[in-house]
Amino acid sequence: MRALLSVSDKSGIVEFAKGLEELGVEIISTGGTFKKLQDAGVNVIEIDKITKFPECFDGRVKTLNPYVHGGILHRRDNQSHLAQAKELGIEGIDLVCVNLYPFKETIERTDDFEEIIENIDIGGPTMVRSAAKNFNDVLIVTDVNDYGKVLEALKSRQDSFEFRRDLMIKAFEHTAAYDSMIANYMNGRFNEGFGQKQFIVGSKVFNTRYGENPHQSGALYEFDNFFSKNFKTLKGEASFNNLTDINGAVKIATSFGDRDAVCIVKHGNPCGFAIKDSLLESYTEALKCDPISAFGGVVAVNGVVDLELAKKMNEIFLEVIVAGGFTEEALEEFSKKKRLKLFSHEGKRLKKAGDKADFKHIDGGFVYQNSDCVCDNEVTNAKCVTQKEATKEQISDLEIAWKVAGLTKSNCVVYVKDGAMVAVGMGMTSRVDAAQCAIKKAKELGLNIEGSSLASEAFFPFRDSVDAAAGAGVKVIIQPGGSIRDQEVIEAANEHGIAMYFTGIRHFLH
Repeated sequence: MRALLSVSDKSGIVEFAKGLEELGVEIISTGGTFKKLQDAGVNVIEIDKITKFPECFDGRVKTLNPYVHGGILHRRDNQSHLAQAKELGIEGIDLVCVNLYPFKETIERTDDFEEIIENIDIGGPTMVRSAAKNFNDVLIVTDVNDYGKVLEALKSRQDSFEFRRDLMIKAFEHTAAYDSMIANYMNGRFNEGFGQKQFIVGSKVFNTRYGENPHQSGALYEFDNFFSKNFKTLKGEASFNNLTDINGAVKIATSFGDRDAVCIVKHGNPCGFAIKDSLLESYTEALKCDPISAFGGVVAVNGVVDLELAKKMNEIFLEVIVAGGFTEEALEEFSKKKRLKLFSHEGKRLKKAGDKADFKHIDGGFVYQNSDCVCDNEVTNAKCVTQKEATKEQISDLEIAWKVAGLTKSNCVVYVKDGAMVAVGMGMTSRVDAAQCAIKKAKELGLNIEGSSLASEAFFPFRDSVDAAAGAGVKVIIQPGGSIRDQEVIEAANEHGIAMYFTGIRHFLH
């Protein structure tokens, strides 16, 4: 048996090669891999002894050779292939271990286009694809985590058709992801990220119990190991719907840096939010906004949950809590709730991935865009368009209201008072309906909106929303502006003695 080892990521390769050597496998290698194995005392044959041709063009050509690909691709169950291989002096290569040039690391490190081009692997993907195509005869190894599994399968003669087939699938995933990354990078550099093809590639983290409904299958996939590095399951199993709700809650809770923010979400929309002097106070105030919707909801805590907070949270049924961390005493307290699911981001604070792109499936395809940013300076740079200006405290509430509104389903309005959301209307077909719905619910819950700050993620098309806000006692409004009736809306605010700010930036979320 002969194996060809040529890897960019050399972790574990010496141990793998020695394991193969112990099994009587003859080892062939290239360049840096050859030197590393030779220095480690592995009996290894350099590739040009096989190809009968030297590496050339600064290493651009070394394995693109019929002695390599013929050795990989000829079928061992085909007599004409065997006869032709013998006639041409081609010996079989029965295992190929390849991982590819570090293109991702290169583009993260430098903008030098010549260096980037030189880190596009050609021979590696070609060998991977050759071995994967002939997987019935050739083991293809592309993942360093599979070295031990492959050695064990060879030792125990358990390298079955199914085993090889699984390695084959992983190999084609490997080359497909690599080529997709290159294509996306080139389109990002030269076509503003919108080429003729768009590739969305994720790595599987785990299966969910089912999709949105029990008759659907589902799984979580990640970009750049975000969940593998940051998302830890402490109790329960994350469902498809849990994950989408967690996403919405974490996005809002992490929008305020290291502040003690707590966000409560139900069906993808915030039903409670607050930033106070402690996480316990933040949760208590967030819950007041809509305790009915919070029942069975998802809570994102931008900090570490302690015993006192855990006891408070255990007063109602919550389905999911995701936090920067949990104390041992808090985990013990939560163990009393059988149906509660706990997840952490393995640190004192929650983390966000900061994806640069966003996409949404539509029937027959998907729409793709640059990610929206509800940026920190939007309230700071907002223009006061009314006679009255906001106080420092009101500006602080405007910042909360504006960020929450920008991350809530349109049409939406958000009312914030003293650092806590006191009313929210979202996902409505009419902006005035959203405003009135929020006010109505707040009154039913006995919440006082008087003196609150209001944010709308898009402009008010008519003055009716301002009139409704004034009737509820709103003192400050922030909105993008840009309506043909802006002057009418401004005049309404002046009539009611409301301070109004225009950001010039819209944040629709559909």
